[in-house]
Amino acid sequence: MFAKKKWLITILVLLVLYGFKQADEYFEISKNLEIFSAVYKTVQSDYVDEVKPGDIMKTGIDAMLKSLDPYTNFYTESQAEDAMIRQRGEYGGVGCRSKKIGEYICITNVFKGLAADKSGLRIGDKIIEINGKSFVNKTDDEVSDVMKGSPGSKINLTIEREGKRIPIEITREEIKINNVTYSGLINEKTGYIRLDHFTMGAGTEVKEALLRLKSQGISQLVLDLRDNGGGLLHEAVNIVNIFVDMDETVVVSRGRAQDAYRAYKTLDRPIDKEIPLIVLVNERSASASEIVCGAIQDLDRGLVIGANTFGKGLVQGIRPLPYRTQMKVTIAKYYIPSGRCIQLLDYSNKDENGKAKSVADSLKREFKTRNGRSVFDGGGVKPDIEVKLPKTAQIITDLENSFLFFDFANQYRNSIEHISSIKDFKIDENIFNSFVDFVSKKSFSSKNKSEINLDKLKESLREDSLFNSELNTSISNLELKLLEAKKAELLKHKVEIKKRLLTEIGIRYYFEDGFFESSFLHDPYISETLEVLSQTSKYNNLLNTK
Repeated sequence: MFAKKKWLITILVLLVLYGFKQADEYFEISKNLEIFSAVYKTVQSDYVDEVKPGDIMKTGIDAMLKSLDPYTNFYTESQAEDAMIRQRGEYGGVGCRSKKIGEYICITNVFKGLAADKSGLRIGDKIIEINGKSFVNKTDDEVSDVMKGSPGSKINLTIEREGKRIPIEITREEIKINNVTYSGLINEKTGYIRLDHFTMGAGTEVKEALLRLKSQGISQLVLDLRDNGGGLLHEAVNIVNIFVDMDETVVVSRGRAQDAYRAYKTLDRPIDKEIPLIVLVNERSASASEIVCGAIQDLDRGLVIGANTFGKGLVQGIRPLPYRTQMKVTIAKYYIPSGRCIQLLDYSNKDENGKAKSVADSLKREFKTRNGRSVFDGGGVKPDIEVKLPKTAQIITDLENSFLFFDFANQYRNSIEHISSIKDFKIDENIFNSFVDFVSKKSFSSKNKSEINLDKLKESLREDSLFNSELNTSISNLELKLLEAKKAELLKHKVEIKKRLLTEIGIRYYFEDGFFESSFLHDPYISETLEVLSQTSKYNNLLNTK
């Protein structure tokens, strides 16, 4: 009896203490809201220059949320609508991508069969005017906003192609962003699915792609999640479900709020739980991508190949706010089947500059996959086989930064109407030599040290009034020799240059199919994958090695 009374007293004391704690918290919230309101009103009424109420409030909110983590964001009404469009993967537009290159916005991708393609727009076209208004020196966002609009409405462009101004009329249409941007055969028995997004329907798209590939007789599969920054969590679960049994726990979310805890289980029968499976990832594979590859690894359903993933183990929820605004807020951490959380940065632990610290190696814990393999938390998903990419030569980087691969491919496409299939098309010596000649007439975005020092010498000679015709001739000869050396450097890296040209030219004729099918021929990740899949014993041993 005494023990029972003791328990009741203890419970009452705890409840009273909890009540005091809650009261203190409510007081702190109320006090700080009152202070914030007073500061806002004072700035609005007394600041020397006129301020816009909405802008200054948005700045304050953004600064407050930035102190938490990069994923907790406030959305104005228009931003909230854009966020919903991204989640649905649908919008009214023309079906192309663009980027500012120099003073012009240039088309960098055109999606097959959509409005831009049907109107004749091409990669490399420079946007000069939109609906009669100059769009030279505009931003990407300004162009993107104008391109979007109600399906059925028209937009008139003036583009520049090979120095000629061309008018193009495009009828906007409902654009559905495909989650699976490519699926096909690497070889007769190896299927390949490229998943770029986790918007609504991603699981269905992967399922349909797999069924198509199985009808073509594949016996092994590659799921490519490289550069996939994630999206909807439940779509990640749906994708894992394609390869594992019903009622399997894929991910668990846990947070402070009661509704933050949730176990996500597979709900359907799998399509194929036996086919050898490789998941490709890199350092930009994040969030939902990490749930998929991490679950596949933890359940020993397949192998992960590539580079250590980004390490985002946080879950965001959308909360409606007044006046149709919204807030995306981090509500939980997620834990994949082994029980590990792969979050890399600890946003509650920041340095003196406000930068979140990585989870210390000493604090990382060991977990076990279903077959007993060791895996660790606190640092993304470590691949079962790491692929180290060769270092890119400086001249290749210079060519890319100067958009010379891009420009040459545009010129090639505009001079030659058709090429053979991408699997048969080759960058022969004629094309390579044409590229070398093309480059020799252009300037690189960055000069090598020798060229920089030579420019400094010329400037110094001019400043000292020592520059004369004899020196000018000598320097001109030296510049010619440097140009010859640069050509020799191009020849030295001929193989890599041919690979880049094949991909750039391929996408201009065969869209996304051309890009991926040409990249299969020189992708180190694909090479490593095919080697592993060709050795059944190696694949099985890696899955069962403790």
